[in-house]
Amino acid sequence: MANLKSQIKRNKQNEKRRARNSQEKSSIRTISKKVAKAIDAKDNPDTVKDLYQSFVKTIDKAAGAGIVHKKTAARKKSRLAKRVNAILKSQS
Repeated sequence: MANLKSQIKRNKQNEKRRARNSQEKSSIRTISKKVAKAIDAKDNPDTVKDLYQSFVKTIDKAAGAGIVHKKTAARKKSRLAKRVNAILKSQS
């Protein structure tokens, strides 16, 4: 338990930030799964493309805020982009 006033404030700030970061990571995982599910179901290519673009936007914002590392974001985008491009080529 913190005794100093500044440490009590710091603990409150850390708790708020932890909750916000956790929520953002959860949304990244959720949208990533949505894209993967759309690819596996061989959905409409436009739908897959839109989902992928929203995934990229979400993960780039998180990487910019330091919630996920920039190279982690790049790796996840690259892996998903390979699958999206493969499905777009096969359905075109």
